[in-house]
Amino acid sequence: MRILFTIAHFFNPEGDGKHGSLRKDPQSRRIALTTCLTALRSLYGKSQYAIHIGKHEAIAYNSSHCHDVDIIVCTTKNFHLLSEIPLASNFLMHHNTNAEPMLLGFECQAVLKSCLGKYDYYCYLEDDLVLHDPWFFVKLNWFTHHTGNGNLLQPNRYEISPLGPVPKAYIDGDLHPKVTAPFQNVRERSQLSGKIMEQP
Repeated sequence: MRILFTIAHFFNPEGDGKHGSLRKDPQSRRIALTTCLTALRSLYGKSQYAIHIGKHEAIAYNSSHCHDVDIIVCTTKNFHLLSEIPLASNFLMHHNTNAEPMLLGFECQAVLKSCLGKYDYYCYLEDDLVLHDPWFFVKLNWFTHHTGNGNLLQPNRYEISPLGPVPKAYIDGDLHPKVTAPFQNVRERSQLSGKIMEQP
């Protein structure tokens, strides 16, 4: 399977500090970006090995879940931290633009569009999102196989805070029906039901 990830990344230390990408200290942004990128390669890339202690060698592992992964990070001008993250130069491809920072997501969409037909899955991420599920694409493939291309399985995004009053908060709640009415009729097929691993 071939998977393309595009990531919008922006950092401006001269910003107003309201968002992580506009704070003076780049350390938390470097950590977030490095964690995001490393998770993609370690979970879905082909470089997965098990150490065979008795034979003193590394053996290719998880081959059924290892895929061809390309990562393209979209930035604007010199407002980025790519030169400051501890990853090899072949870990990702850099797509620099002159876009307004708030429009970097559209630059990612343009990259995805330019690559249509070359990949099995096309993904867009913000630079601080971290995937944790090694079966993410297995589940997507299962869902599409059973429900068809006319349905979308949207992953849950959540934030974790060990210091806050809520340890785990899902941040993409349901929208008011009038917001989505121009795009879908929720009464048409409001629910899909089935079992995954014998669980409803």
